[in-house]
Amino acid sequence: MSSRTVAIVGRPNVGKSALFNRLAGRRISIVHDMPGVTRDRISAECKLGRDPFNVFDTGGIGATVDADFTDQVQAEVDIAVETSDLLLFIVDAHEGLTPVDQELARRLRRIDKPLILVINKVDDPKHVPHAAEFSRLGFDPMLLISAEHNRGIGDLVDRVDALLPAPDEGSGDESQAPVKVAIVGRPNVGKSSITNAILQDDRTLVSPISGTTRDAVDIPYRRGDQNFILIDTAGIRPRGKVNHSVEVFSVMRSESSIRRADICCLVIDASMGVTAQDKKIAGLIQEAKRPCVIAVNKWDLIEEKTDNKEALRDTVTEFQESLFFLSYAPLMLLSAKTGASLDRLFKRIEDVREASRKRISTGALNRLIASALTQQPPAMRSGKRFKILYATQPEPERASPIPLPEIVLFCNNASLLDEHYRRFLEARIREEQPWEGLPMIIRFREKEERGGK
Repeated sequence: MSSRTVAIVGRPNVGKSALFNRLAGRRISIVHDMPGVTRDRISAECKLGRDPFNVFDTGGIGATVDADFTDQVQAEVDIAVETSDLLLFIVDAHEGLTPVDQELARRLRRIDKPLILVINKVDDPKHVPHAAEFSRLGFDPMLLISAEHNRGIGDLVDRVDALLPAPDEGSGDESQAPVKVAIVGRPNVGKSSITNAILQDDRTLVSPISGTTRDAVDIPYRRGDQNFILIDTAGIRPRGKVNHSVEVFSVMRSESSIRRADICCLVIDASMGVTAQDKKIAGLIQEAKRPCVIAVNKWDLIEEKTDNKEALRDTVTEFQESLFFLSYAPLMLLSAKTGASLDRLFKRIEDVREASRKRISTGALNRLIASALTQQPPAMRSGKRFKILYATQPEPERASPIPLPEIVLFCNNASLLDEHYRRFLEARIREEQPWEGLPMIIRFREKEERGGK
């Protein structure tokens, strides 16, 4: 990630998130005509200009909706402003100059940083005269754009490039791609609390009100010599309990975050146990074939009940059995509130990364397969039996911080293999190479037996 940072600030519903998505090159922030949708500061890298820079989307200043969050949203903006090199003050050409814009301008003049006044929603040349009144704010430069229709974005990026400091010569020297860690779970299990505890910063909004996080928030994070991107996601609710369209988008964004993550951290509430919704989310991770670790949060709430080894073992076993279909995912106990075991979370992630580099030799794999076929032959189907002629583990097809182990089985007829026997083969392979935290991909290539037709 680039060290040069730009913060987008402005009152609610002026198009900050639309501009953020345009600069990021993809839809990250949720865009909706309901004020106050964006509550956290969300970051992404913009690569449209001469050199890349980070851009922050922020919660709207001066929002009157969701009054409980107003102070926290203001704090988010203050942090983004404090940590940025340049500000984009965005206003709405349709609505014209408002008292909130004027108050914001007064506050922003006190900040000794470059600032560009961005007049958004100039969707048509006839809207240009409406923008003239913003010259009263006294900011220069002043640019007219339409984030929705991609008008003026090139000029804006050029001006940003000119005002930002030169990129650090060493910033492109990182040898390792960042590991994208999606922190997922149902609402109010402590996902944002875990993120803040990791960062030792109130980076994401934390509230006992479930559904506080609406966007999937990408947060760059460096730990030791490794770069991470923490994806703090909206809580995934049952479809029938989604209240309005913004929450629908939030759930869709969380599901998308699972698919684009390098590894998922499934957060479970220790005091609630594994619920039906937890199992559904675990199923999404399994279907997406993503590496996973399971974090049982709020352990401090039930620690007294598990104060001896036997009770602790029984409780952990109960969690594991409830999530049996994610049997490859290591489970750990932690408390975001006390900070207990957060170091172990990253140790687990590193263990999974190390496991992804391990391979099983072709000779050992074929001996293992032959032994499994002899020990428990596949059942006959339509008078025929599934046969494996050869097995191998190819190199990963694409570079990834955490590549998945893939086994290719050359066989006579893949349709003769039932799911039960496939799981049996996977279990036998994992006895030789556990690949903890990693789903195993088994592919089949049908090939005629020697001497066959």
